[in-house]
Amino acid sequence: MDSCMSVQREVEKVLTKFSKLKDHSVDTIDDFISSIESLRKELAEGPADGPVQMTQSSVLNQALHRVQEATGRMGQEHKDLHSTVSKVGKTIDRNFVAEFSAVFTESAFEKEDCRELLNEIVCEHFLRQGKLDIAETLNEEAGLNLDPTQMEPFLEIHRILEALKRKNLQPALSWVAANRDRLLEMNSSLEFKLQQLQFLEMVSSNAHDPAFIIQQARQFARFAHKHTRELQVLMGSLLYMPQGLQNSPYAFLLDPIYWDEICDVFTRDACALMGMSVESPLSVSIRAGCKALPPLLNIRQVMQQRQVAGVWTNKDELPVEIDLGSEHRYHSIFACPILRQQSTEHNPPVRLICGHVISRDALHKLSSANKVKCPYCPVEQNPEEAKIVTF
Repeated sequence: MDSCMSVQREVEKVLTKFSKLKDHSVDTIDDFISSIESLRKELAEGPADGPVQMTQSSVLNQALHRVQEATGRMGQEHKDLHSTVSKVGKTIDRNFVAEFSAVFTESAFEKEDCRELLNEIVCEHFLRQGKLDIAETLNEEAGLNLDPTQMEPFLEIHRILEALKRKNLQPALSWVAANRDRLLEMNSSLEFKLQQLQFLEMVSSNAHDPAFIIQQARQFARFAHKHTRELQVLMGSLLYMPQGLQNSPYAFLLDPIYWDEICDVFTRDACALMGMSVESPLSVSIRAGCKALPPLLNIRQVMQQRQVAGVWTNKDELPVEIDLGSEHRYHSIFACPILRQQSTEHNPPVRLICGHVISRDALHKLSSANKVKCPYCPVEQNPEEAKIVTF
């Protein structure tokens, strides 16, 4: 982020200087045009065959001198602008590294199944974006042989989202009706939010008579046990229907943010029904890579400067801890309280008979004569009685 901000500051300098140069050039040229028009008018008023007077000659010389000075000054300002533009390129070269080969595993996609998995992730990303033609081309050229039935749900989700962005609720309501039982099992609030938006559209447009709107309001009875507070607010808004919700204390119900929210809620619930994550795995991987790449490049540079590049030899383990933030934490991580190390596939957490959990390496270190004493309580046991714990 700091690198991006540095480049942005240089770009802003260029834009500021360019804007000033443009304004100054326009003003100078307009001034010259005005002066020349005045001179032409003055010369035209004099005798056609008469000699040029000394005053006129002096004014012409002065105008010519001003033009030469201004031209030279504008040329210098133009050179300064080029200098500022060149600094942007230098700043980009200084803050961004184009060569990433030092921090990636060359054999990561040598296996056929790894390449196929990558192609499937890219294809799924295009399907999520509704770009069917690109996804079909990739499916054919990469030989993925995806079943058309796998593509249809993505297209339906994209079609409904496009309708929601146009404030058309009908496709989403039809989808909810078809999947109501599964949504109820998920304790989803999607149907209520859709019905709420539809009801507010009726009230705000005042297209129906009050009796009809009250009749429609009775349909919210089935949501009363879960959305009591929201329904109280919604029913209170009916008092201001004659004067319009936009002129009432309930004007916040018409905020466009609710349409953005319904798109997010629909995407989340639809992906959950399909057993998928809300975000594309490709976009998550790229975002995580962008966060992890700068510290990895920095530690690689430090290793090369100190001539210890061979330290980073285990490609399955990073040389430094990379904190991607809470939004990229998907699994529980166990750290052994004895050895202060994270558990791995070869060193999993194990549960002692007393209930305390340590790593298997710690269990082996604490074992003595087929006995191991829990480091937290006086219970002893046989090491073989420990059970591997899976989070």
